[in-house]
Amino acid sequence: MTTTAAATPAERTATGRRRPPAQQIAVDALRHRREHRRRSTAVDLLAILVWVSVAVAVALYLASTGAHDLTSASAVVTALGIVAGLAATDLVLVMLLLAARVPLVDRVFGQDRAIAVHRSLGKPVLYLILVHALLITVGYGLADRTSPIGETVSLFTTMHDMPLAYLALALFVAVVVTSLVAVRRKLPYEAWHVIHLLSYAAVAVALPHQLSVGSVFASDTWQRVYWITLYVVVLTAVAVYRFALPLYLSFHHRLRVVSVEAIAPGVWSIHLSGVDLHRLGVQGGQYGIWRFWTARTWWHAHPVSFSAVPGTDRARITVRDLGAGSRRLGSIRPGARVSLEGPYGLFTRRARTAPYLTLIAAGIGITPVRALLEDSPLRPGEATVLLRGSDAAQQYLWREVADLAARNGAEVFAMVGPRPSGFDVWQSADDHRRGVTLASTFPHLLESDVYICGPQAWADLVARDARLAGVPEHQIHQERFTS
Repeated sequence: MTTTAAATPAERTATGRRRPPAQQIAVDALRHRREHRRRSTAVDLLAILVWVSVAVAVALYLASTGAHDLTSASAVVTALGIVAGLAATDLVLVMLLLAARVPLVDRVFGQDRAIAVHRSLGKPVLYLILVHALLITVGYGLADRTSPIGETVSLFTTMHDMPLAYLALALFVAVVVTSLVAVRRKLPYEAWHVIHLLSYAAVAVALPHQLSVGSVFASDTWQRVYWITLYVVVLTAVAVYRFALPLYLSFHHRLRVVSVEAIAPGVWSIHLSGVDLHRLGVQGGQYGIWRFWTARTWWHAHPVSFSAVPGTDRARITVRDLGAGSRRLGSIRPGARVSLEGPYGLFTRRARTAPYLTLIAAGIGITPVRALLEDSPLRPGEATVLLRGSDAAQQYLWREVADLAARNGAEVFAMVGPRPSGFDVWQSADDHRRGVTLASTFPHLLESDVYICGPQAWADLVARDARLAGVPEHQIHQERFTS
């Protein structure tokens, strides 16, 4: 292993690395491009389906008899409010589907991207719901010749489902507000998670209000069929993939803790036993949502990567002390039961689009990179690895990575040392001073898939420099663990 990243080719340590034959490079490049096009097409189709579902919801309403009488200001305002409510409800169901951990969505988007889209829809949905409530109140008020406040009181007293509608609105506001980055950072994970689960309650309490809205969802109409079908599909997906399947996997594979191995201060490898673990279908680079059933840890779910590809009856994860929840994992006793949701993530060889492989890891980000390297069939010279640590104590699993790289002719660089103060860079102070860059370290950077994992701010800096060097966006892969 080269002890520092090379600034120029002359500074590299000779490892006998050979460039793959040009014909093989061309064949691999073509294969990866085809796979990328297929995934891109699937992504586009899923995005189109989302907006088609919104369009269908609105079109069905506009085609109904209830939307034809727009001869007064009150009718127009009310109709606009209904359209806003329909669009919001449709997008809420899309959000639940994206968060349901459906295998197809994970294979196409990756769970981190699916959750990113899920979160991005939160504010628009909230705005649409607020507009819906405002316009409906104003529209009904114009028809009844009352003020918005008077109309609100009237709706509460004359419509039995209206309190549920306002309760659903309050729950959505709570979910969106607590999901804001500034607010979420101040909340314990468990508190945020419980509040976020209120989105299911919001959908449940809003349904009676939606189905009771007179001509909009009248019996024996296509609108009613469409909405009931949509609700059944989404809620079934949530029930199966968020609850039933994880329970089945946990009971079937009978996961237990075998041992907890301290590999560095505040870092532990947790060795697990189970049944038919190879049937989980884990690919190197994926993660799971783990729950350890002990008195001190059962209430906390942990998104943690597999640090090795599971065998038939053994698996391993490696965790770092990042707070009270993860710190308790270091004291788990052998025999503790474990439940698993997953595996998830597209930080795998399945996401490759280019003939060469660049792996860059810092700190505990080594875990998915190590598993990905283990799981990737590589030719000599195809892969280059850069391991980054602020000091010698952060060299978690580095020896294992070096051994794996030696088996397939990959080259490994190590960059150790703190970052320079006053500079927004990912390199160590010494390597930054020497002018080390991604291009000087990785000889085939522009022909590579660049996999990056480490502290998020650091990883974003690496991704920034990769883009500035000319690496296409689809060749840059980051995993943001989500639960």
